[in-house]
Amino acid sequence: DMHRAPRLLAILLGVLLVLPLLAATAHAQATRTWVSGVGDDANPCSRTAPCKTFAGAISKTAVNGEINCLDPGGFGAVTITKSITIDCHEVYASILNSATNGIVVNFDSFAVADTRKTVRIRNLNINGADTGLIGIRIVGAAASATSEVFIEDTLIDGMFGGTARGISDERSGGGELYLTNTTVRNTGATGIVVLPATGATRISTSIDNVRAENCNFGAAFGSGVRALITNSVFSGNTGAGIEAEGPAGGAEVTVSGSAISNNGVGIQNGGGTVTIRLANNDIAFNTTGISGATQSFGTNRITAPVGTVPTFVGADAPAKGQQ
Repeated sequence: DMHRAPRLLAILLGVLLVLPLLAATAHAQATRTWVSGVGDDANPCSRTAPCKTFAGAISKTAVNGEINCLDPGGFGAVTITKSITIDCHEVYASILNSATNGIVVNFDSFAVADTRKTVRIRNLNINGADTGLIGIRIVGAAASATSEVFIEDTLIDGMFGGTARGISDERSGGGELYLTNTTVRNTGATGIVVLPATGATRISTSIDNVRAENCNFGAAFGSGVRALITNSVFSGNTGAGIEAEGPAGGAEVTVSGSAISNNGVGIQNGGGTVTIRLANNDIAFNTTGISGATQSFGTNRITAPVGTVPTFVGADAPAKGQQ
């Protein structure tokens, strides 16, 4: 017994040393996690033991990590509070957000040490089932300064509850928004909104190959926004295809190479300090083509009724087509 006591003590000490290591491992966050239609949020979200929802996976994903989808499924609404990528390339991945928001990005909840402040959303279908509030909502005060949001290859449909928006960027602290290869359709209010919650802090916005269809307003921009829209379609919107307003600080919107058709108003200046520049667009079959002051580089094709004739800017240079 005297010889066994030291051995038992050594074993006990070994167990006490190992337990903290096991606990740390159990709570470790992975750089890449997985969700599956047949997963379980009690799992570690590994490829062989995936989680069921984005909300379950995000708590087990490290800052700047990535959530991927193993197979088709509906993965639930989620609030994002860290720099992360959600990407379900080549897999049908859906969020059904009836009577709620689909994705909320809240930069005020990001950790101070999370210096990248970057969210990437790719290859998702967000369906509000006609009662959804907002497909993707982006918020943040001072903490959103230098933040970046990328939305790519995403479809948003059926937002008719509450504010009834497809994408709503409300960051009062500023930031950057990039929309690429994305469709927003069937919303009770505005398809794409970039409007700081307060003041006129700049939100730099790039929209390329985006469709906003069958909404009230296709896209609306407010004070402090600097938006470039290229190669996009705004059609079938009962209010305006594209609208900008600037009661404080103004909005600047440049639209190039896009189709604006079959809207109540094609392009609308909503008043305030607003600059809207147009180049190489087809503005056709709207009840009114243009409402309010705009600037044109003389390369647009506008079908009557034109409405407010644009002010032509730039110098003629037919040899090179540069103005």
